[in-house]
Amino acid sequence: MMRVAVLAVQGAFIEHERMLTGLGATVFEIRKKTDLEQDFDALVLPGGESTVMGKLLRELDLLEPLRKKIKSGMPVLATCAGLILLAEHISNDENVYFGTMPVTVKRNAYGRQLGSFEVEMEVKHVGKVPLRFIRAPFIEAAGEGVEILAKVDENIVAAQFRNQIALAFHPELTQSTDIHKYFLEHLTRA
Repeated sequence: MMRVAVLAVQGAFIEHERMLTGLGATVFEIRKKTDLEQDFDALVLPGGESTVMGKLLRELDLLEPLRKKIKSGMPVLATCAGLILLAEHISNDENVYFGTMPVTVKRNAYGRQLGSFEVEMEVKHVGKVPLRFIRAPFIEAAGEGVEILAKVDENIVAAQFRNQIALAFHPELTQSTDIHKYFLEHLTRA
């Protein structure tokens, strides 16, 4: 059975847990360094506030151990703030967190709360799904080896790089399990 760790220091992690459990995965939360002693097959980085999450990852000494796991090929699904955590560059912030995905991301690219919206569109490898954006970032530039999975108004909102899927939107806040299913079925068996 697939064991998925969900980063649970801040943000919208419970919705991911429910969706993954519903798809048959065993899920547990990473809240402190000793949680990393458990075996797990994949990692989810949820939405939330990226600067707070980054600060907590450093304070709890989770940043480097998780970066090593991601760099060594552990499958990771990152949504919204999770995308910012993976990015090598953030165009409107000097911080870099995991820095494992060769993309440049713009934080709060659609504005504050008023910049929240939902559209339904095609995501490569997945099909047509609802995309819910809440104070979302987008990818301004993608480096070599990054596969673009979806764009909204010419802005990259979903990308895959090796073992990493990064989304500017929140699939866990919709009724569709298709993206989580793709993550479990394809990325974790690559």
